[in-house]
Amino acid sequence: MTRPNFLIVMVDQLNGTLFPDGPADWLHAPNLKALAARSTRFANSYTASPLCAPGRASFMTGQLPRRTQVYDNAAEFDSSIPTFAHHLRRAGYQTCLSGKMHFVGPDQLHGFEERLTTDIYPADFGWTPDYRKPGERIDWWYHNMGSVTGAGVAEITNQMEYDDEVAHHANAKLYDLARGHDARPWCLTVSFTHPHDPYVARKRYWDLYEDCEHLDPEVPPIAYSEQDPHSRRLMDACDFTKFNITPENVRRSRRAYFANISYLDDKIGMLMRTLQETRQQATILFVSDHGDMLGERGMWFKMSFHEGSARVPLMISSPDMEAGRVDAPVSTLDVTPTLCDLAGVSLDEVLPWTDGESLVPLAQGGERRAPVAMEYAAEGSNAPLVALRDGKWKYTCCVLDPEQLFDLEADPAELHDLAAAPAHQDTLARLRAMARARWDLAAYDAEVRQSQARRWVVYEALRNGAYYPWDYQPLQKASERYMRNHMDLNVLEDGQRFPRGE
Repeated sequence: MTRPNFLIVMVDQLNGTLFPDGPADWLHAPNLKALAARSTRFANSYTASPLCAPGRASFMTGQLPRRTQVYDNAAEFDSSIPTFAHHLRRAGYQTCLSGKMHFVGPDQLHGFEERLTTDIYPADFGWTPDYRKPGERIDWWYHNMGSVTGAGVAEITNQMEYDDEVAHHANAKLYDLARGHDARPWCLTVSFTHPHDPYVARKRYWDLYEDCEHLDPEVPPIAYSEQDPHSRRLMDACDFTKFNITPENVRRSRRAYFANISYLDDKIGMLMRTLQETRQQATILFVSDHGDMLGERGMWFKMSFHEGSARVPLMISSPDMEAGRVDAPVSTLDVTPTLCDLAGVSLDEVLPWTDGESLVPLAQGGERRAPVAMEYAAEGSNAPLVALRDGKWKYTCCVLDPEQLFDLEADPAELHDLAAAPAHQDTLARLRAMARARWDLAAYDAEVRQSQARRWVVYEALRNGAYYPWDYQPLQKASERYMRNHMDLNVLEDGQRFPRGE
């Protein structure tokens, strides 16, 4: 078989409810809309874990956080766990990453043959939560509501600088791939940090949403005392009592967030044009690591199983998958099996430890019967939380909290918890049994606590005395670029040109 090239575009913290069938009509995202028109669009796709590092490790491996042991944003991603980059590279692919993947630990490649940029976040154990200290806020790295009160316009930020670099290097790589020096099929992963907060956008994108009708959340703030226990913990973790969040703060934050979707759309459009202009064919996959509550219910950021945080866009443009909308619930866990299926790569050797399944049969009219599973065991929690999306039902469970049950068809805003409703006890019992068959929550809690305690010891030790960082240092091989005296100028000029001259 002819193996397809893959262009994987990941964004950060993009709320999947804004992608009911591709980008919502009112979003200024022409390039993503063009991609959606030729893609299989998964309208009910969920993250494996609503936080960056655990969600991304699961996306890359097809395994839930309890298997990867990437429980939080400072948990080491073990080098022995195969990722889609390993599977494809083993099968003869070039594998390359430009951008963020939030790998923690000394391995900053995880199967990628080449990495074009450093990461935007630290690679060490400094962001480790501590279940031994319930409710503790570690102020120097925990989210707070300053992202909301500080929302607005800027022409450069830390994150814009990063994404500008990510796009530049990815685009240059596409041109390089077109030169044809390496005959292998390729997989290029391009991972941006927007529209992740802080909610700050360039003016030309901000201006697109001056008259936007969606700057107010659909669900107004819910009083702290009426929130579920985990939502209260998240509000505490964000230090919400120290900030006066006005309706204008909310509107400005949402406006900047939407503006940054348009900013990303321009970056993605550039990559798609380069593909077309260099006559390269590729299967394109677009996904986010998790969502953002965006002020719905008075909540912000992620770390929750509510739809804004847990639901993500997922679109795949492939000649082997029918374009159109798929409503069956799916997961970012399914990405690795899907890529391998499209490439003709067997996962048999690791299949018993894989939690996802290929989406190719579903895109060709098949059915999915397995529920979608999610886990969360990071900041803002004091014990692991788990969830199942099964058909129209969403069930959540934590040993510290009451169970929750939502009918997402009748109640997409999740305002009516049916866990205590007599008419739904059979459904509750069925989902509870499914969760108990999958998870031993007491054992899970013990594993997380052991991991946290170990990392606190190691982090403090490695910060005492000489410090060697794990952050990825991109290597620029200047002596192999442009023209050098070990090169033949005539061969060089012809080989670096696309298309070739006469």
